[in-house]
Amino acid sequence: MSDVLKNTYEIQASTIIKALEKRNMKGCYCPDCSAAVKQAGELLFDGACVAFGGSMSLSECGIKDMLQSRTDIRLLDRSKAKTPEETSRIYHDALNSDVYFMSSNAITLDGELVNIDGTGNRVAALIYGPRKVVLVVGMNKVVPTVADAVRRVHNVATPPNCIRLGKQSPCAATGVCHDCLSPDCICSQTVITRRSGTADRIHVILVGEALGY
Repeated sequence: MSDVLKNTYEIQASTIIKALEKRNMKGCYCPDCSAAVKQAGELLFDGACVAFGGSMSLSECGIKDMLQSRTDIRLLDRSKAKTPEETSRIYHDALNSDVYFMSSNAITLDGELVNIDGTGNRVAALIYGPRKVVLVVGMNKVVPTVADAVRRVHNVATPPNCIRLGKQSPCAATGVCHDCLSPDCICSQTVITRRSGTADRIHVILVGEALGY
């Protein structure tokens, strides 16, 4: 990565962090994944009940591995579920966790979070339930406006996610959004988080790398 791009990320992150503060959310910037993992680990405490949503960013950054290696927390690990019933139980239990980790499909320069979900468990936790929600967001997901964010999710994030999940949606076949209502559509819920009702409940870790889709 060029020094110019690194500097641009730092400047954009500073702008976003100030905007998050106005929206009752907390933000910080980490130049790389190793710093992000360290920062995320410092938000945990002994005996904490921790959960996470489906996220390539958490896997690519190393957050998921860090959580699975911790012996001082109680991890609700959805990836270890053996049946649909067990997965459903973890989804529900996660809403009462102390710390919930996820990413965001997009974030605006003005500090608004935009997420589109299929099942809805991830955005449900973002909206209400867990005492703290930590979002790990690569700077590749920064966009100017909410409208740009929605377009990004539909046309940049959703097609590869459908391909990854083996969905038979139109976007998996063409690579672009068809605003479909197909059985395999993963765009069921659109959530725009413009403010946190509880101060500092939402903590955004911006990472100076490209993460996820």
